[in-house]
Amino acid sequence: MPRNAEDTRERIVAAAIALFYGEGIRSVSVDAVAEKAGVTKRTLYYHFESKDDLITAALEARDQPTLALFARWLDETEGPLAAKIEAMFAKVAQSAQHPKWKGCGFLRTAAELASTPGHPALKAGAAHKKKFEAWLAQVIAGEGFADAPLLARQIVVLLDGAVSVMLVHRDPSYVQAAGSVAASLLASGR
Repeated sequence: MPRNAEDTRERIVAAAIALFYGEGIRSVSVDAVAEKAGVTKRTLYYHFESKDDLITAALEARDQPTLALFARWLDETEGPLAAKIEAMFAKVAQSAQHPKWKGCGFLRTAAELASTPGHPALKAGAAHKKKFEAWLAQVIAGEGFADAPLLARQIVVLLDGAVSVMLVHRDPSYVQAAGSVAASLLASGR
């Protein structure tokens, strides 16, 4: 069992990520997170002032790994950028076929907290989405596209919209269809 404060904090965040993603942030109690992390509630509150702080930390902890995953998917694909982007959408569709897939944790958190504007987790989720869009714009600009920020925004709208619809219908063909549209934007966008 880790004894230093950083290891304990990381264990609490990992437990929160698993529970919040699996069950939703509103239905998971601080007690449940503490139990899953193998700590007391008092220890949890030593590291996090409130459940809101824990929710925010959980989202922030998913930021870089999520960005790295999308970057890896793009890097693993051969061919022009349009093909790489379409393959990225296909990877999302493939991931959604896993029985434990429950959509984008950032979007789900935003939906659960929609009635609490200014919540720190909403800010963390928005920051992640902006980083993703900026990364995508940088990738697109690196391929010589003139209006990379607009193309990135259009692709983000397609991706997040398709993930949301796929969550409702449980049909990955929505993401594949959005991937085709994204690829056509890039194929005609130079």
